[in-house]
Amino acid sequence: MLDAVTTRHVFAVDDPDVNPYRLLTALVVPRPIAWVSTLSGDGVLNLAPHSFFTVASNRPPVVQFTSVGVKDTLRNVLATGEFVVNLASLPQMDAVNRTSAPYDADVDEAAAVGVAMEPSEQVAPPRVAEAPASIECVLHSTIEVGTCTLVLGRVVAVTVRDEALVDGSPAMAGLQPVSRLGGAEWGLPPEVVTLERPLQPPS
Repeated sequence: MLDAVTTRHVFAVDDPDVNPYRLLTALVVPRPIAWVSTLSGDGVLNLAPHSFFTVASNRPPVVQFTSVGVKDTLRNVLATGEFVVNLASLPQMDAVNRTSAPYDADVDEAAAVGVAMEPSEQVAPPRVAEAPASIECVLHSTIEVGTCTLVLGRVVAVTVRDEALVDGSPAMAGLQPVSRLGGAEWGLPPEVVTLERPLQPPS
């Protein structure tokens, strides 16, 4: 029981004065960032962050990010069928943010911002050299939802820098992932606690 009466502000999402994007991105937090590298059909590199990002399936391994509107990343994926998700880590946070600027399609964001790239293992788009981990993908499918497009990529290779591994598994201390919050806010690498999942319901 609540000891006092609580009040809530109601946001009617069909109200023209309500911005659902700002509202939802302030509530669905923290959001991991897919720092996606792609190549255009003409071979121009694109590097851009997408904070609507998650795992869609484990078998087959599929990750998903959402293109809010039609951006160069989406055009490139549709043209070539490949992309790389680079982990957005604390040392690269400023570069991740700067690559979110609206560059023209013929501009290589990595070169413009000074991000070193290196060849990927199984796909043509290069990966961010300093990213602690990368997920190489081929296009599985896309789903249009209103003004957005869900991009699902089948994972064909995962690379993790040795210093981000502990006993052969990726570790938070080495990954140092940053996240997006509401507005201009970013989340820093989180404090980690260990909580074992129960194997059966409590008696």
